Amino acid sequence: MNINNTIREQRNKLSLSQEELGERIYVTRQTISSWENGKSYPDINSLILLSQVFNMTIDNLAKGDLEIMEQTIEKTDIREMNRYAILMGIGYVIALVLLPLSWYLGFIPGIVVAALVFAVAFYFACKVEKIKKQYDVQTYREIVAFSKGETLDEIAKIRESGKRKYQTFLIFVGSAIVGFVVALAIIWILRMV
Repeated sequence: MNINNTIREQRNKLSLSQEELGERIYVTRQTISSWENGKSYPDINSLILLSQVFNMTIDNLAKGDLEIMEQTIEKTDIREMNRYAILMGIGYVIALVLLPLSWYLGFIPGIVVAALVFAVAFYFACKVEKIKKQYDVQTYREIVAFSKGETLDEIAKIRESGKRKYQTFLIFVGSAIVGFVVALAIIWILRMV
């Protein structure tokens, strides 16, 4: 990414230390250092503040980075995340069908296999989340969306939903409950037949 060099150059041009720049945009000196060393990327709010301090547009500040971000989003979304999401969905469906049937028939190995398939599906769900964090997909999407003219309010809403780490756990628990209820319904239907 090019923004690390731009931040360093503009900060030096204004004769600001990393700490002074951090105070102006409400982040720590370590955060500025991390940006300048390319270890992390500023979020959209920080980009707006940096553009104001440096008196330049966000487009000029992130020059060249938007294309790289779009390629990262495409690479991440289309290849790995979709593949893992499909495998996760298939695993959940197989487990959802196999578990009640095995339970109804009293076939213990089938129940064990259903539990293993469910565990594999959950593994793929964790892989999807890891990829999103690894590529910082949420932040890149915010920046690309902002560059396409979306308002900061919409972006802030997206960011807030991405910050709730407990959401993944709640979705997992909710899915498990729904799956359990569906499994019980299948068993009940099979017993009625």
